[in-house]
Amino acid sequence: MRRALRTSIRTDYPFESLPMAQVELLLALRESQPARVGELATRLTLASNTISGLVQQLVESGLASRGPDPRDRRVAVVALTSQGETTLQEWEQAHHQRLGAALSCLDPADRAAVRAALPALARLVEHLAQPADTPVG
Repeated sequence: MRRALRTSIRTDYPFESLPMAQVELLLALRESQPARVGELATRLTLASNTISGLVQQLVESGLASRGPDPRDRRVAVVALTSQGETTLQEWEQAHHQRLGAALSCLDPADRAAVRAALPALARLVEHLAQPADTPVG
């Protein structure tokens, strides 16, 4: 579904060309910034060097900034720039609009079925986000 959504809006929104890994990093930064690369790697379950490369791409494109951690100047922290926040807001708005338009094409019964499935899908996401040996709620 994510691939179909991205493909359907890619021509209308230039920021949709951002790789999903960069979008996920921007979303993680929004939730906890500034953040250390190691923290981001743990949160996104990626290697630190992968996160470092993604951070560098975001810094070069003006979507994130990197600077010293005020608590430990030997360590760098990453934060969203205002351009990064704006890009992320536009990305979310475009996705919401496209999903809304697609949902409006469904008949009422299908829309109700999608709406009814959302709580179960949210719980599924919670389970998937936990390590395999950790029981959820």
